[in-house]
Amino acid sequence: MKFAFYTLGCKTNQYETQAMEQLLRQRGQEIGSFDSPCDGYIINTCSVTMVADKKNRAVIRRCRKEHPDAVIGVCGCYTQHDADAVRKLGVDVIGGSAGRGEFVEMLLRSAEEKVRLEKLDEALRRREFEILPAGGLEGRTRAMLKVQDGCVNFCSYCIIPYTRGPVRSAPLELLVAQAKELAARGYREIVLTGIEIAGWGGDLPGKPPMADMVSAICEAVPDLRVRLGSLEPRVVTEEFCIKMSQYPNLCPQFHLSMQSGCDTVLARMKRKYDTARYAESLRLLRKFFPGCAITTDMIVAFPGETEEEFAASLAFIEACAFADMHIFPYSRRPGTPADKMPGQHDNATKEQRSRAAIEIAERMNKTYREKLVGSVQQVLFEETEGAYDVGHAPNYVKIYVKAAGRHNEIADVRITGLYQDGLLGE
Repeated sequence: MKFAFYTLGCKTNQYETQAMEQLLRQRGQEIGSFDSPCDGYIINTCSVTMVADKKNRAVIRRCRKEHPDAVIGVCGCYTQHDADAVRKLGVDVIGGSAGRGEFVEMLLRSAEEKVRLEKLDEALRRREFEILPAGGLEGRTRAMLKVQDGCVNFCSYCIIPYTRGPVRSAPLELLVAQAKELAARGYREIVLTGIEIAGWGGDLPGKPPMADMVSAICEAVPDLRVRLGSLEPRVVTEEFCIKMSQYPNLCPQFHLSMQSGCDTVLARMKRKYDTARYAESLRLLRKFFPGCAITTDMIVAFPGETEEEFAASLAFIEACAFADMHIFPYSRRPGTPADKMPGQHDNATKEQRSRAAIEIAERMNKTYREKLVGSVQQVLFEETEGAYDVGHAPNYVKIYVKAAGRHNEIADVRITGLYQDGLLGE
């Protein structure tokens, strides 16, 4: 049989989709395109915002309408959070945000026996890390390696601790073995991903720090790039930076989670740092990784955010000089404390503040890219777009070079100028 996937949300979801693709292939099944005829379709959902929920429902409805006779399976954070809403859409197999192997087995059984199946658990009771195969189908250059699952931060706006459960860490020996396997399969870069990778080790004997895990992987695959997923600012200490700077294969790009540049808003968000601690993390990263790219996320129009607080946030991000940012207007999430907070903003305010933040973010991104003109970057080429081979430098800036079929090659590129969302080189 042939199955196809549609993945919404984070890199962890992407990793888990790739793992399910492999599990199906191991069982003799074929993987097809979501836009072509298949026997079954799997939608791996996200539920980080209400907007994400709306996208989930739209994809499920369209899939059922276009493929009335196919088996449709839905898993992920949306089904974990609101299984009733998914049941009403007429899907055949429902799984949550765990048990990917069991979900694949249910999918195959449903396709063969024409039965509807469902398996959900209580996320907050999870204690074991589910071991899944790492890497995707052939032809990919960058592999994701899931190092942990779950989160215990319980930020006031976030539903994810309730849909993913507490922190469960992958054993270090497993991660080292999977990294070596990915290297043997020809991948050139590994992205360490998880729901909150800074939490790795907190549930393991002796509570080893995340830096130990990163070090072990960097040492295990010295010829592969190793890229970190999103970091919590408090993990960036001088000791962390000293240790990480020893590894030339660690990519100098750090996504440092921020959400707001105003202390009073951060407090209402229940974030566990303030702007002074965040600024110290930036200082340390730039000291030990000169020229590194620091990226972040920002939520605008959080409940009760005043004009003065928003202005403070804008001034803070200007001072941070980020290489890139993702700007999100606050989205209400039933089941979280922020949903019941006073001072909910209207859409017009959200759009206005988003535009103001995006304008600054785009200017900072252009400034960062301009500083790279004339430099030489080691580019991992991943695909061809029109007349250009396209890849990413270690700092994750997108690089365009005249096409010559360089897929999965790493080459030195001299940067000659800005181009679209990245840089042009030769």
